[in-house]
Amino acid sequence: MNISDKKENLTAGYAAVQCFYWMAFGGLVGFISVYLLDRGYTNTQIGILIAVAGAFSAILQPVLAGYADQAKSPSLKKLILITLGVQLVFGILLLVTYESSFLLTGVFYACCMMIAQVLTPLVNALGMESINQGKRLNFGIARGMGSGGYAFVVYVIGIAVGRMGAVSVPIAMLIITGGLMVSVLLFPFQKQQKEQTEEAGRKGENRNPFLFFQKYKRFSITLVGCVLVYISHVLLNSFTFQIVESKGGGSPEMGTAMAIASLVELPTMFLFGWMLKKIRCDIWFRISGIFFFLKSLGTLIAPEMWTFYGVQFLQMFGWGLIIVSSVYYVNSIMEKEDVIKGQAYMTMTYTLGSVAGALLGGALIDRMGVSSMLLFATGSAGVGMVIMLLSTQRAK
Repeated sequence: MNISDKKENLTAGYAAVQCFYWMAFGGLVGFISVYLLDRGYTNTQIGILIAVAGAFSAILQPVLAGYADQAKSPSLKKLILITLGVQLVFGILLLVTYESSFLLTGVFYACCMMIAQVLTPLVNALGMESINQGKRLNFGIARGMGSGGYAFVVYVIGIAVGRMGAVSVPIAMLIITGGLMVSVLLFPFQKQQKEQTEEAGRKGENRNPFLFFQKYKRFSITLVGCVLVYISHVLLNSFTFQIVESKGGGSPEMGTAMAIASLVELPTMFLFGWMLKKIRCDIWFRISGIFFFLKSLGTLIAPEMWTFYGVQFLQMFGWGLIIVSSVYYVNSIMEKEDVIKGQAYMTMTYTLGSVAGALLGGALIDRMGVSSMLLFATGSAGVGMVIMLLSTQRAK
């Protein structure tokens, strides 16, 4: 395989990376409540663990991205493989401590969550950097395969947990992480040497986030809107089990609902290249904020499981749309030396949403119930939607 051949189509290889990554992410994030409730944690404690993991990943994401943007740093491929090696170690420790330590179970699960979130901008940048190098790669199709993998794994783990117990979660995570390491290892990628502009080098923009946000003022406001819509998204996804229980379901129904949400993302992602030819990515990005609000509202008012299943179809133009449009949007408004950092800050909005959503979600459920948590999620999505509509700038 000639990695210097710019005509080579890397979509299939990158689709494998996205597929295994989102399978690992889905298993970890989607079943954290199931796993830790089984180990004796309360909703509030689960929320705290998610928040701690998110806080540390929020710190690490821009730091690692700034390092990756430097000319002398290792390639994205090497950085991802090193990070996955650490993830594998924590996964083994999580499995070993399944029945032996209440405290360490939570600590190791939080570490796995943190690493999974740190990987997101690196995995996205791996694809966009390949595109920027002139390689043939359809990011939408590859990311769609990620959602397909997510749908498959949450459905299977949902059944496995019902039959074998919560220990299925770390076992699945270890197997999937191994598959991800192999797919990254096989993906043909070489770092393209970047020369920072004289102005960027003088200002030290690779290391100073304040100068970065001064350079991209409207982008910083847009990020606030993203944080708010992601708070609602995290509340719906981190506490899906509690939501499903409130509507009369259990673990199998939770897996089914999550699988539906992931599958309906596929048409959006597969067709996004065609959609970009019709409408600019910044407009699609704005539309995604509207559907985050609609999904939160639909989840709030859904009276039972069949209606809840129907609400999952709104994922098509919510998460399914923002996850691809945001990557193209950042790539279109950033200068070359800022792209990886921009992707990291965009991903960090999800992380910050995870922190806030986790802290608030568990406490709201324990003290006021699932309905109050969903009402808060709807309000947060509504405000975030308005900010995104007003602050998102025109793509170049």
